Amino acid sequence: MKLASLAALAGAVVAIALGLVTVGVQATANPRDLPVAVTAPPQLRPAAEHVATQGGGTLSWRITTPDEARKLLDDKKVYAILELGRPNKIVVSGAINPAGTQIVEQILTLAAAPAEVETVHPASSAGRVAPLAVSILCWLGSLAAGALLIVTARRAGRPVTLGARLLRVLGSGVLMTAVLAGFLKLWDSSLPVGWDVLGFMFLVATAFAAIQGALMRLMGLGAMAILAPLYLLAPAVAGLVPELLNPAYKYALWSWTPFRFSTEGMRSILQGTPGAPDVAPALWVLGALLVAGLIVLVWPGRAPEQPKPTVVRAPVESLSR
Repeated sequence: MKLASLAALAGAVVAIALGLVTVGVQATANPRDLPVAVTAPPQLRPAAEHVATQGGGTLSWRITTPDEARKLLDDKKVYAILELGRPNKIVVSGAINPAGTQIVEQILTLAAAPAEVETVHPASSAGRVAPLAVSILCWLGSLAAGALLIVTARRAGRPVTLGARLLRVLGSGVLMTAVLAGFLKLWDSSLPVGWDVLGFMFLVATAFAAIQGALMRLMGLGAMAILAPLYLLAPAVAGLVPELLNPAYKYALWSWTPFRFSTEGMRSILQGTPGAPDVAPALWVLGALLVAGLIVLVWPGRAPEQPKPTVVRAPVESLSR
């Protein structure tokens, strides 16, 4: 009875934790201060100023010039541009997280109707899904490889050697990059799979494999209790823009999760905007994860104690006549 009660309690705790970091993120999502640029010729400047007062806190307007607005869009500092004129034009980018773009486009379409819609760096359906998919598959594939290595070594009665740990990281990087490149071409043959895309996917895969391997070396299979649920943060948190998240989730989860760096960095490189400001932070964060993981993997561990020899004395029976 006691064991059954503890099991039920553990299940409730797991449900609370997963509910907070997954379903809770989606349930509390609400747009706040989504950045949008508005441009207008001099004669329509008063109209632009009037438009900038609209939105009720959902949108955050920036009145600027057409050239500056396009630069802000490429730098992902705004999610769309409203160009006032005859006709009005709404400019969006396929290199920006579609979760933010779709909401802004809907609001602007209603506010500035009739309006034409122009998409720069257009992304196909596969192009919109691929960046997040790369992060999820890299995490799960590397996680499965790390767990299998530990289980296999234990069954064989051997410790996991340094060579095996490093080979697993490198192997996960190479194989996951090849698998994901194949998926990209399978989903949409027009997606660019150049050396920049391959290199970034290799960095994501090796960084994830290294940090997972480091935790598994420190905690064994117990690390799975932390690493397995973490992948749920990818679609729940990295799939949204920060302006859609409840502030508590924005600062407690989105601010540090590696999935948002890998996802947005991949999106920029895949859609042809490698100069976007989210690429450099992604390279630094993923590089730091890779280095930190490798340091833990190669750090000399305490040599296992050799068992003392045991002397077994055989019973001696006295022979009596």
